[in-house]
This record gives sequence, C-alpha cells and structure tokens, in this order.
Amino acid sequence: MKGYLRDLTLRLARGVAALDDGQRARHLGFFSSAQRSDGGFAGREGGSDPYYTSFGLRSLALLGELYGDVARRAAEFLQGRLIGQESLVDFFTLLYSAELLQVSADIDLFAASRTDWRKQVTEFLLQLRRDDGGFAKTEEGAASSTYQTFLVCVAFDMLHQPIPESDRIVEFLRSQQMDDGGFREIRAARRGGTNPTAAAIGALRILDRLDEESTEGAIDFLLERQSDEGGLTANTRIPIADVLSTFTGLVTLTDLGARDEVDLAAIARFVAELESPDGGFRAALWDDRYDVEYSFYGLGTLALLAEPASDE
Repeated sequence: MKGYLRDLTLRLARGVAALDDGQRARHLGFFSSAQRSDGGFAGREGGSDPYYTSFGLRSLALLGELYGDVARRAAEFLQGRLIGQESLVDFFTLLYSAELLQVSADIDLFAASRTDWRKQVTEFLLQLRRDDGGFAKTEEGAASSTYQTFLVCVAFDMLHQPIPESDRIVEFLRSQQMDDGGFREIRAARRGGTNPTAAAIGALRILDRLDEESTEGAIDFLLERQSDEGGLTANTRIPIADVLSTFTGLVTLTDLGARDEVDLAAIARFVAELESPDGGFRAALWDDRYDVEYSFYGLGTLALLAEPASDE
C-alpha cells in the first residue's frame, strides 16, 4: 500500500494497538461476526456488497486480524464482483480492499485479471474528469464532486502514478472553498460540509498543494463543527453530531496540526456513548443500530484519540 492511505492506516493501526485488550477483543468479535457466509459484509439492509465489505476489511486490518480464512473468504467474495462496477465509489472500494488483502494476507485479488488492469483503471478514472477540473461519480454524471475528486487522487496515489493535469484539480478544489472556510461537495451547494472539507484537504495534501488559505479556513470551519454533544456535525445546518463527521474532522485537524485545538475529551465522551459493550458503534446518539461502516469510523476515532498529544 502506498502514500496517503498507507500512512493513515498505519497511524490508525498504532492507535488501535494502544487500546486495552478487552476493548480490542470486543470490537474484533463484532467485526468477525459481521462476515457473512459468502465471505462479504453487509449494511443494515440487503446482502453482502463490496462497499460494506471494504469497511469490514479495513477494521480487521486495523485490529491486525486480516489474514487466514477470513481474508480468503473475503477475497473469494470480491473476486466475483470485479466486473460491473459502474461508480467511482464501487471502483475505489474494490481497489482499496485489494490493497489491504495484498498487504495483510498476501492475496492478489487481481491475479486472474488482465496484466494491464492498472492502465484500464486509470483510463476509467480519467473518463470521469469534467471541464472544471474535478471528477464526477459516474461517466454519466454531469457535476464534479469534491469527494469523488478526492477518491480519484487516492486511487492514483495507490497506483503510484501521477495525475495528469493536476493543476486543474487544485483549481477546482480551491474553487469549492466557501467564505466560512469549509468546502462544498458540488458547485450548486450553498454551504460547506465537514466531509467535503476533509476530502478537499486530503486531496490537496496528496497533490502537495496545500496552501495557508485552505489550511486556516478549514481549521476554523472544523473547529466550529464541534457540538454540545462532543462530536462534530456534518454542516452548519445540522445540529446533531455523528461519528463519520467526527472521524473525518479529527483526521483533518490532526493532519493540519490543529488536533489540540478541539476538545478531545468531549470527543472521547461522545464516542464512548456510541460504543456498544458488545463491540461496534452507532452512527449518532439518536441511532439504535450498529453496522460495519459506522463501527469503522468509531474504531478509527478511538485510534486517533489514542495518539499522543503534539507536545508530548
């Protein structure tokens, strides 16, 4: 695994390793039991799919348990889904899962694929580029998306290939920043959001084009998203914190050197309220169900909180 995701995964794995044995065991039990008989993982409704399987594999990798029969069964499930992925999210989740299986279990998900599959991937990704320099979710999509543009940057980073015309991507991303410092998801959006802001900053970091204006604006915006519940909210119109926004916001604040400016103790209390005594996490305080996606974000947030403070 290369670049941005490698570094983040290693950081999170170190944080998870710092948790106490009982806590790790509870979450391992949750994720292990979530694997279906077909080897995949499912969301709250329906059967197994690559998207939720990716979250299951990410979490098991952080816990140091992505190997053996668990990894083999997951690989068999994903190999049956290599054809017919139409959206960038589908493509990305398969690519990331393949990287995790290769690094953690020495399983090559693309062993039976064409030898030029990397070229095929890059050609597909470039077909999603739009006139404004950003990338859309599908070939039919008309609007560039901050998040989809981030995924393209991560994909090229994993493939260890430069992104053609990267200056156009930087121009698009900077045009997405709003007056309050947050980044919007699409051009038609009227306000910025925590997750688009995290995506924009992540993409600019990958491209090594992060500037002071983007940095300071993002920090100010994200610090304002911490609610009375302790976690971060998705945007200025939503008063309720959620674990996804809390995770992405904390990753970004940490990357920008502003981790100690947010109330970490309040975040810890918020995440503790979402954590099940049997393992797994809810999405928010109003939620009453646990799934692999939000449980990954909960585990990731615990890992970030376990990192030492910058002055230590």
